[in-house]
Amino acid sequence: MGDSTRRGRIRYGTLENEVVAYAKRKREEEDDDDAMTSTAVDSLIDIPEAAAAVRPGANIDLDQIDEILDESQDQQLNDEALETRRRAMAEFDRKRIARTIAVPTNDMQVKEALRKYGHPICLFGEDAGDRRDRLRYILSKQAIERRNAGQEDISAKEDDMENEVSSDEEKEEFYTEGSDMLLQARQNIARKSLLHARQRVEQQQKDCQVDLATIRQLRENLVDQLRKYTIVGSQVGDSRPLSRIAFSPDSSQVLVGSWTGSIKLWDIPGCQMAQLYRGHTDRVGGLSFHPQAGQGDSRVDFASGASDNEIFLWSLGKDTPIGQLKGHQSRVVHVEHHPSGDYLGSASYDGSWRLWDIASEKELLLQEGHSREVFALRFQCDGSLVATAGLDGIGRVWDLRSGRSIMELEGHAKEIFGLDWSPNGYQLATGSADNTMHIFDLRKIASIHQIPAHKSMVTDVRYFHFGGNSKAQTSCDMDMDVSGDQSVGDHEQARLCSGQYLASASNDGLINIWTAGDWKLQKSLAGHVGKVLSVDIARDGSYIASTGFDKTFKLWKADDILQL
Repeated sequence: MGDSTRRGRIRYGTLENEVVAYAKRKREEEDDDDAMTSTAVDSLIDIPEAAAAVRPGANIDLDQIDEILDESQDQQLNDEALETRRRAMAEFDRKRIARTIAVPTNDMQVKEALRKYGHPICLFGEDAGDRRDRLRYILSKQAIERRNAGQEDISAKEDDMENEVSSDEEKEEFYTEGSDMLLQARQNIARKSLLHARQRVEQQQKDCQVDLATIRQLRENLVDQLRKYTIVGSQVGDSRPLSRIAFSPDSSQVLVGSWTGSIKLWDIPGCQMAQLYRGHTDRVGGLSFHPQAGQGDSRVDFASGASDNEIFLWSLGKDTPIGQLKGHQSRVVHVEHHPSGDYLGSASYDGSWRLWDIASEKELLLQEGHSREVFALRFQCDGSLVATAGLDGIGRVWDLRSGRSIMELEGHAKEIFGLDWSPNGYQLATGSADNTMHIFDLRKIASIHQIPAHKSMVTDVRYFHFGGNSKAQTSCDMDMDVSGDQSVGDHEQARLCSGQYLASASNDGLINIWTAGDWKLQKSLAGHVGKVLSVDIARDGSYIASTGFDKTFKLWKADDILQL
């Protein structure tokens, strides 16, 4: 035992106190960089294996002690991994809560809220959108703190941005007083939409009298035509990508918007430019023809919105705007005419959508409800409902007659970039950055089908809305008297096909054509180099048009498709 050659390894003896003293000396000698090892040594006496190693009369093996230290280090690393995971989940939870918090779109109100909570109203290099994001982050952190303290954050009022209530209370809706013009607009929309809805239902009842064999034959002919679609025209439209395309009501022309801010009118099928319109200074996001465009019944033929925050009203014969709608605080990405032609809807990156009176060029309604930017807006064919969707991945259906949100379009995992109503009035399709389309049914208040549509994000969705006559009537306004023993003419064949197929565009460079009902892919149209940014279907069913990142717009057509 006393031999110096054996001091490096102790084999025998009852040395519990000496071992403890040895461990303490080792802790004192360890550097700050070896804190992890020191902690493991300190916990030696609490480990059953170590206690067994130092029992009186037991052997003491320092190799065993090294193994115990390694196990302690592994346990600490596992604890650190669990802590990292806990922090990541807490951040996901905070972001989820942040998406449900509504913040003002007015920059002055955002600054007042930041000042109220003791934060700087402006940081270096920060714009209005950054301030809104910072306010949302602050409110979400406060919501987490209140929840951890046993309180539940419900929603923020527009004036003070918060409303603390107990966890058993439900979310309450609040309303702001509207103007007399908005009241008159709601009454006007209610009268006209009820009339259109009655006509649509009566027409659907008459369509039920068409015998099943005729319907089956029409469906087979439609599928055959869709599978024969091919490219028939391609034209370079501008020096930058083309963001939007829209067919005229008579299907004889298309409007094309560009990232340069210019808008061009093209004749089809020759793809000859008929007019250049200048007014916007940044990329055009929305284009919409007036329902009576080109007929002399309306002063305004089309409307446009762009990233310069402006909405312009245009006449086909003038190359400069004839009207302007001011109010949006950020990029305008979509505009759409109400079926009556009296109103215009717009969606913007300021987190709101708005309703405008075209005749007076005044804002009737500023509607919030999305937690992030609003990207898409479409009116139902009756005119009573409007659907909106945006970068929060949620869509909403609003009743224009009452102002209520009547349905949430949930199911997408990422942002929604496109949506459109079916002419039947109760179904609508949405396209998202999660590469899918969802079909929603108002009667079931749910998604009834999910389509894995593309290999990249879906940028636009369009149903076929028949209106192939000189008066450019919508599918809800058409009339038919067909019995089971009567033959169906070309005009009625095309009308019966209204809403029976839809097209989707994607960043994968394809335009896909789907039949409604079975939601089957009938044709993929490849021709663009890179992303496809928008798609539209002619009202007479003769063409499909698309625009892309390759600065071109293209026309697609089936060889024997009906032209009315």
